[in-house]
Amino acid sequence: MSDKLTEFVIRGVTHDGKGFRPSDWAEWLCGVMSAFGAERRMEYSPYVQPINSGGVKCVVVSIELEDLEPMAYKFLLNFAKDNELQVQPGRVEKRSDGEEGVEGSVDAGDP
Repeated sequence: MSDKLTEFVIRGVTHDGKGFRPSDWAEWLCGVMSAFGAERRMEYSPYVQPINSGGVKCVVVSIELEDLEPMAYKFLLNFAKDNELQVQPGRVEKRSDGEEGVEGSVDAGDP
């Protein structure tokens, strides 16, 4: 069995360890990708979600977004790159050895 990357995380911490401002950046970024849902209320995309991890604001981005909306995917990676934010792999999906998949980590420098 091996693993397939299903998401990556943009952390609200710069490469030099400083916290990213403004404090609502993750909600704003996810709001850019939101749409009206069935209840006629704005809903975050299932592919781009804000989270709080260990007291740090983060945005979780599903790898599926790259196939569904390549420009949105590149926008998110460029946002992280332009603001020098840390990008790290998120959860992985277990798969059998015969399947192809993503290996390694996401490179925010090469959208």
